[in-house]
Amino acid sequence: MANNSYSGVKNSLVEANHDGEFGCTLKELRSLMELRGAEAIGKLGECYGDAHGLCNRLKTSPSDGLSGQPADIEKRKTVFGQNLIPPKKPKTFLQLVWEALQDVTLIILEVAAIVSLGLSFYRPPDAEREHCGRAAGGVEDETESEAGWIEGAAILLSVICVVLVTAFNDWSKDKQFRGLQNRIEQEQKFTVVRGGQVIQIPVAEIVVGDVAQVKYGDLLPADGVLIQGNDLKIDESSLTGESDHVKKTLEKDPMLLSGTHVMEGSGKMVVTAVGVNSQTGIIFTLLGGSEDEDEDEEEKKKEREEKKKQRKNKKQDGSVENRKKAKAQDGAAMEMQPLNSDEATDAEEKKKANLPKKEKSVLQGKLTKLAVQIGKAGLLMSAVTVIILVVLFVVDTFWVQNLPWVKDCTPVYIQFFVKFFIIGVTVLVVAVPEGLPLAVTISLAYSVKKMMKDNNLVRHLDACETMGNATAICSDKTGTLTMNRMTVVQAYIAEKHHKKVPEPESIPSPALDVLILGIAVNCAYTTNIMSPEKEGGLPRQVGNKTECALLGFSNDLKRDYHAIRNEIPEEKLYKVYTFNSVRKSMSTVLKMADGSFRMFSKGASEILLKKCCKILTANGEPKLFRPRDRDDMVKKVIEPMASEGLRTICLAYRDFPASDGEPEWDNENDILSGLTCICVVGIEDPVRPEVPDAIRKCQRAGITVRMVTGDNINTARAIASKCGILLPGDDFLCLEGKEFNRRIRNERGEIEQERIDKIWPKLRVLARSSPTDKHTLVKGIIDSTVAEQRQVVAVTGDGTNDGPALKKADVGFAMGIAGTDVAKEASDIILTDDNFSSIVKAVMWGRNVYDSISKFLQFQLTVNVVAVIVAFTGACITQDSPLKAVQMLWVNLIMDTFASLALATEPPTESLLLRKPYGRNKPLISRTMMKNILGHAVYQLTIIFTLLFAGEKLLDIDSGRNAPLHAPPSEHYTIVFNTFVMMQLFNEINARKIHGERNVFEGVFNNLIFCSIVFGTFIIQIVIVQFGGKPFSCVALTVDQWLWCTFLGFGSLLWGQVISSIPTSRLKFLKTAGHGTQKDEIPDEELEELEDEDEIDHAERELRRGQILWFRGLNRIQTQIRVVNAFRSSISLYEGLEKPESRSSIHNFMTHPEFRIEDSEPHIPLIDDTDAEDDAPTKRNSASPRNATPTPPSPSPSPSPAPTAAPSTPVSPSPNQNNNAVESSNHLFPEGPKSGTLSAPGSPLHSLETSL
Repeated sequence: MANNSYSGVKNSLVEANHDGEFGCTLKELRSLMELRGAEAIGKLGECYGDAHGLCNRLKTSPSDGLSGQPADIEKRKTVFGQNLIPPKKPKTFLQLVWEALQDVTLIILEVAAIVSLGLSFYRPPDAEREHCGRAAGGVEDETESEAGWIEGAAILLSVICVVLVTAFNDWSKDKQFRGLQNRIEQEQKFTVVRGGQVIQIPVAEIVVGDVAQVKYGDLLPADGVLIQGNDLKIDESSLTGESDHVKKTLEKDPMLLSGTHVMEGSGKMVVTAVGVNSQTGIIFTLLGGSEDEDEDEEEKKKEREEKKKQRKNKKQDGSVENRKKAKAQDGAAMEMQPLNSDEATDAEEKKKANLPKKEKSVLQGKLTKLAVQIGKAGLLMSAVTVIILVVLFVVDTFWVQNLPWVKDCTPVYIQFFVKFFIIGVTVLVVAVPEGLPLAVTISLAYSVKKMMKDNNLVRHLDACETMGNATAICSDKTGTLTMNRMTVVQAYIAEKHHKKVPEPESIPSPALDVLILGIAVNCAYTTNIMSPEKEGGLPRQVGNKTECALLGFSNDLKRDYHAIRNEIPEEKLYKVYTFNSVRKSMSTVLKMADGSFRMFSKGASEILLKKCCKILTANGEPKLFRPRDRDDMVKKVIEPMASEGLRTICLAYRDFPASDGEPEWDNENDILSGLTCICVVGIEDPVRPEVPDAIRKCQRAGITVRMVTGDNINTARAIASKCGILLPGDDFLCLEGKEFNRRIRNERGEIEQERIDKIWPKLRVLARSSPTDKHTLVKGIIDSTVAEQRQVVAVTGDGTNDGPALKKADVGFAMGIAGTDVAKEASDIILTDDNFSSIVKAVMWGRNVYDSISKFLQFQLTVNVVAVIVAFTGACITQDSPLKAVQMLWVNLIMDTFASLALATEPPTESLLLRKPYGRNKPLISRTMMKNILGHAVYQLTIIFTLLFAGEKLLDIDSGRNAPLHAPPSEHYTIVFNTFVMMQLFNEINARKIHGERNVFEGVFNNLIFCSIVFGTFIIQIVIVQFGGKPFSCVALTVDQWLWCTFLGFGSLLWGQVISSIPTSRLKFLKTAGHGTQKDEIPDEELEELEDEDEIDHAERELRRGQILWFRGLNRIQTQIRVVNAFRSSISLYEGLEKPESRSSIHNFMTHPEFRIEDSEPHIPLIDDTDAEDDAPTKRNSASPRNATPTPPSPSPSPSPAPTAAPSTPVSPSPNQNNNAVESSNHLFPEGPKSGTLSAPGSPLHSLETSL
């Protein structure tokens, strides 16, 4: 002790200057937190006495916490740091500009523009001009030839515009994302005690010395030392990688670390390290999570080394110190052992969890693929354009005019070639839809922003779009479908069933006293009923809602539970068995004055009544409670309550006499038996008024809602009927967790996908389910191949135990109010109002994103097709593109950036919920859209070519065709350009509808952005045409000409009506485009390579695909020949497969990971590229091993597999002659004997063959 006080004094002397009179320094606390278990306890005892000693040093009270004065809090922040981990610096605007400049097409354009600029300043002497051919002559006007530089400059300028717009979009997206992260962090609050009051403060406000209350489901925000704990178990896997839960007690291991999850129990801790000094913070720093921290870290390490040395000299026993010193040098200052690879990756995973998920979303996959295909086409067109232009020019100049190549004319010729090159590049620029990624980003960012108003806080951007494809929602009951405002409405007490809350006089006083005492101590002390916020409002419920109902019940019985709690504070509770999903009950033990113990329990009535052997009678005395009585009670009390949708809770107690000595507390089964039942209460949790309507909408939208709850099956069924999940007269399943497990497992207790497939399509309610059941159900639905589309499942959850299911689901919704931090961490979207109807909004937004992208595509591709064809044919016929480079770039800007803004920000409408979800492999461009694209392209091309080749006659103006280099702009070409833009503007309105609706103006004024962009573009177009002059190659037009242009543009609206009158079904030749790449379409070997990369880039894969297919085709043929030979030689293997018992054993051998074939579809060696494009069903027609030749895919993607493999003649006299692996069991070959061993999809034989 003397040593102890001495070091304290010494510290205060040395450190006084920056350690403001706290009894311990930051470094001491940090080194303390590096220890675990016995070492930590030794160190605590040696330096501080115990946890209370540590509190005294930190100037805090274990029971009342900090005073909460701002000055004190500020001082602690300066000395010990804030509870913030500084984020990585965002990219600056200039960095984003630089990134936008990396775009290949833009680079090509820049180079071309600079070359063009350079050449325009060179003018050959006028005398020689004439020798350079017809095209070069004819520039009489001096100023005109000087204006040659304008085109190059204008191109550069427009490139700069495009770059700035792109960079600005990226920047705002990044800013939004950060805002979102901050918002998520600010929403996270934690319970601390300050000035004796229990309050909730934002996590960032926690300081060293705070006394924090930890409870089941918390994610610890800082490091601390346990002061008092009840049955506390912590999952430290995020730090150590150990999956076992660690028990925390004052005697064994009181160290609580930030970033770990409380899995059971509750307690109090004193905070000892926050922010970058906490364990999570140190890992972040090591990973470079915050850059500015690195230098500090080095210094701190050095200082720590010094300290260690000093301390080591003082102490004789240096072994522990040495180990620590080695550890500090390892830089792994937070683990007992140096940071091994597991933990490093674990920590990195944590870090990556904040970034979006690896695999690009379905939508991005489809888009990338589409963009690559369009890009290839554009590249081809632009190359052809350039070649044709150059050839025409050369032939005309040197062959037709028969001119020699004069040295002085070289720059003039080069100028021509550069001009051709620029035209080629602009064709490419217009062809490549670089607005696609922009549209997705804008659409998602906009949706996410708007979804915040609809109480959806989106954590991963792509979750928003996945939600639009959702086909199933597995929802919790409590709090999501119901209001989570529990009240006791019925009670069975003292042998009487009260249909409403009884008067206190009607209950015998001994029973009443026991009841109230049991409720007061056996509810978490963090749960409270507070006075209402508004006069006349309902009292506020804080904490666990079921416990709130019981506390409210005690208030209804005119008894005050606060008085009991003040008399028996939490520290005096002898032992607490907290509620967890295994126990389904909670018990608290009190030590009585005479040395005996009394335990109060509460829990699910069916479970707890089985452990009761007595019950309190009408006079308050216990009497025997036999199994027969129990069955009576279940029938007469519990089932009637449950069928009204009430949750039944049983309250019981048990006395342990002092004479028996202290019971064996760890033997829970013995402790929790022989109870005396006090009463059974029925708790009502009313259904939220808006839920039935929301569920109806879901069902109409083709989404199945399933309820997964821990409640008993009658309650669950009653609530499901109230919500409309179960409709009268429907044939649907309601199962309990036990029954569900029995049905999905085989004799050896393994879960079988086929068995799940029999159940899930009809299952609507899963009651009394454990978290694993929920996970199993979600996984089973996602992995199922019964439906023609893979199911997309959304899951809601609030508890810590829902984590696995939330992670497994395609979209996980966590509850913002009732949800634990663990659930929020695992989720994709947080429902800030815990309300099911917000999920419906998410579905609407998700579908809206998808539709917005399709609208944009429909618009964009029309422009692309038209612009490319015009530029191409124009260039080839008139040797000059009718649309100049700068004009093209302007069109590109309208159609890419502005249109993506206008069309991607359409607000969702209720009508989105009237259609079934799009599947995962539904093409982006439906046949209706293809019809619209081609139809409008035809109209626009007709108009433009008419204007181009006959416009001068119709409008009585000079022809602009075949103008020489640097000729002044002509009215003719200005009209062509203007009409083109007008048609795009009106077509933008057409593009608002993609399902062939007639009224394209519907709801147009709800979208201000759309209106303002269309209007703005129109104004700018007027400015460009009237005042654009040379840079835009425009001439001011007259009013008549403007009216003509506008009228021709308006024609596209009328034409749109004509197109929508043509039924799509008639146009058989239309193809869809933009299918997604299915994950199972990627061969495994390629997937493994891709795992290492950060994102699966579908574009690169497309290019590599061709080569891989060749190799795969050859490989498969060899393998199949080998298989045939193997089967010829080994008949015995085949006979073995006939017997049912050997079948199950081989299935066992099949479930071994290497043989897990059920998940991935067998590939056929398709040698051409159709593999990628064709629908999944065509892939199913797997070739039989016998026919060792690859079969071509069937041309029509029909759901029922075509018989591809003809049965070949049996080679061996094997008992079963049908050796063909048939994918679908509904199609059998007539020749095969009906021997029951036909290899159906799930059978071992089938999987063995496919695996070989």
